[in-house]
Amino acid sequence: MITVASLAPVLGGTLALSGVAVAVSRRRELLVRWCAWAVGVPLVAGAFWWGRPGAAAVAVTAGVIAVTEFGALMRLGPPDRVVLAAAVTGVVLAAWLAPGEVFRVLAAGALAVAAVPLLAGDAEQGLRRLGAGLLGLAWIGVTAALVPLGASALALFMAVSVADIVAYFAGPRLGGPSLSPLSPAKRWSGTLAGAVAGLGTLAALGAPTWPMAVAVAVGGPAGDLLESMVKRGAGVKDAASWLPGSGGLLDRIDSLLVALAVLLVLS
Repeated sequence: MITVASLAPVLGGTLALSGVAVAVSRRRELLVRWCAWAVGVPLVAGAFWWGRPGAAAVAVTAGVIAVTEFGALMRLGPPDRVVLAAAVTGVVLAAWLAPGEVFRVLAAGALAVAAVPLLAGDAEQGLRRLGAGLLGLAWIGVTAALVPLGASALALFMAVSVADIVAYFAGPRLGGPSLSPLSPAKRWSGTLAGAVAGLGTLAALGAPTWPMAVAVAVGGPAGDLLESMVKRGAGVKDAASWLPGSGGLLDRIDSLLVALAVLLVLS
């Protein structure tokens, strides 16, 4: 069974080794990104160590920030963002306090999101706002899965992150056909290399189940492409600019969100 205690040495060792590698590379952007990881990883791991309340706190925080960034990308007004954030928060709290009511709370959240443009009588942008709100709820609301998954979610995040990093560096070097017009810089070769690295990470963590493997190999790249589609529609490179080395939080957890969704479906 995966626990935060069993993952702690791996997390610490990975941070230490990556810190040495970053120092050797002398690349400022990598150093900035590593510093952000050095602060964020212990905080998140500590919250998960607390159990379901800590996981719920992480999920609510990440969900609200992601909704803020998503709302800016989709040009949603304050009422849409507030209701969407409340809906995501409600789903997370239900996953913690009333797991049997998650789907009912999710349905209520969808109705609330749909009601905002309807009550506003928005004939011009109402359909776009409705579609964006429901997409945001389905995509970001999956942060609620962090609560029941616990340490397994941390293992999944580690595997997806390793797969992302390997794909980023291996793709340009290996070459080959582009993965998708949504992200022309990404290559099939890099994606496959990242999948192998992600599966190796799962094996090293003692979590090589087939649902986790599919979540990493398929869900991770799909999540990255989903955010690329949203950002291309918005005409921006990053979801935000506040997170050092990563742009915004949504840029960091886009792969994880769809990987979590895949894991939920297969589990």
